[in-house]
Amino acid sequence: MAAVQGPVPIGSASHNGITSEEPKIIVAENGEMAVDVQDKEVSMEGLCSISAYDQWTPLSVSGQLPRPRYKHGAVVLQQKMYVFGGNHNGRYLGDIQVLDFKSLSWSKLEAKSESAEAVSFAACAGHSLIPWGNKILCLAGHTREPTESLSVKEFDLQTSTWSTLRTYGSPPSSRGGQSVTLVGDTLVVFGGEGQGRSLLNDLHILDLETMTWDEFETTGTPPSPRSEHAAACFAERYLLIFGGGSHSTCFSDLHILDTQTMEWSRPQQQGVTPEPRAGHAGVTIGQYWFITGGGNSRKGVSDTLVLNMSTYEWSVVTGLEARAPPTSEGSSLVMHMINGENFLVSFGGYSGRYSNQVYALKASLKPSAPFQQINETETNGIAPISAAENSSRKVIFEIEDLQDKPGNRADTIKTSAQVVKGERNQIEDRLNQERLQSLRLKQELANVENRNAELTEELDLVRDQLSVEHARASKLEVEVSEIQERLQKMDALEKEFELLRGETDSGSDEAASSNQPPHGSRFWRWNG
Repeated sequence: MAAVQGPVPIGSASHNGITSEEPKIIVAENGEMAVDVQDKEVSMEGLCSISAYDQWTPLSVSGQLPRPRYKHGAVVLQQKMYVFGGNHNGRYLGDIQVLDFKSLSWSKLEAKSESAEAVSFAACAGHSLIPWGNKILCLAGHTREPTESLSVKEFDLQTSTWSTLRTYGSPPSSRGGQSVTLVGDTLVVFGGEGQGRSLLNDLHILDLETMTWDEFETTGTPPSPRSEHAAACFAERYLLIFGGGSHSTCFSDLHILDTQTMEWSRPQQQGVTPEPRAGHAGVTIGQYWFITGGGNSRKGVSDTLVLNMSTYEWSVVTGLEARAPPTSEGSSLVMHMINGENFLVSFGGYSGRYSNQVYALKASLKPSAPFQQINETETNGIAPISAAENSSRKVIFEIEDLQDKPGNRADTIKTSAQVVKGERNQIEDRLNQERLQSLRLKQELANVENRNAELTEELDLVRDQLSVEHARASKLEVEVSEIQERLQKMDALEKEFELLRGETDSGSDEAASSNQPPHGSRFWRWNG
């Protein structure tokens, strides 16, 4: 297996070339995080035993621990975390490790492949894993034997089998360190590092229904070429890109792409100012986007951030001592819900050494309501709030003003409340109408797809008939050619026959003339 370039230590401290060990983190009785100076092991019975919110806790797991790694992929399916690939000491990994959240035990999954060809692309790093139904999609990544175009691989959990999916259109070029984000029924691929260490900022979209690649033209200013950034989807419409790095610097910028208008924009960020970083990981809970790990040329980033994607306000959730695994470069981050509680689970990474530890954080933030409008700004290019909702909010603000002022009559508040209720009913009616319209459009789309399938069948039938007719026409052409050759031969025979007949007639005339007596002679031999 060929070696690849190893990671650059982020914020690591060393003495005489030997890196120090990370301190263990424990949860004290008061719920505060503390560093155990005696380096004690923390015994946990499971995720549900974590009582403190917004604090990282190392988990005590059983089973054979996976090999330490970074730049791997991780997804959650069926109460389990599946970890695939990664990089360890400059070598690519191709194993699948499974952490059961119920028992907090590790196991290795023996994967199969449909063909010998599938084995060659198993080991990779810097790829993206996406859960899709009961399967896992794997896109891009650096491999020992690079290919020209990006491939889409699929792992079936029921059969434990890898396969390469057939796609249509023009696939992106091969790359690693890109972002792949599920937006509705499409995968949006952005940026990454291609062959020759070239940095990219192209955008490609894969329709998972038709498995067709498209490269869309966008407006606005896209993010600069980068890799090892983080991406998220909000309201099944907006793609957010945060951070990442080039060969010379790391970024802390935030970009938004409206996937309906295909317009890039830069929103006005609020709250704390994020540090530049690359190699970080992110996961969303409702309208909140959690960011952990990563670093830059100066240090690793030890704080865990959260972005309110509806207001673009950053805040710090918690922090850890430098070089603890959740602050590492190339760690994975997933979200798992148990009994209505949301847990962030971090695994692996590199912060001076490769890690195979598992940390968990119980998030105190709750998902927002399913219908969430986004505030309009001059620069973000996002659809404004409806007039009806603005009117409703205005009335709410007026009620609050009335309640703050003494001496206002109760009937005024009651009237305003009735107005709010009426506006709310109007909004709900409009939402119901939109839902009905959406259902009608889906039904029409299904009818169109069925009609398209029927037309496709008819087209295939016509093509088969045309193929048969073409074969018959070819056979007739051969027969016609043979008949023409026979006619030509008959013409030649007829000419030869005419020539022979002419010669025969000439011979008969000469014979007849030889039987006549000479002129003036009256003598015949047999008349004597």
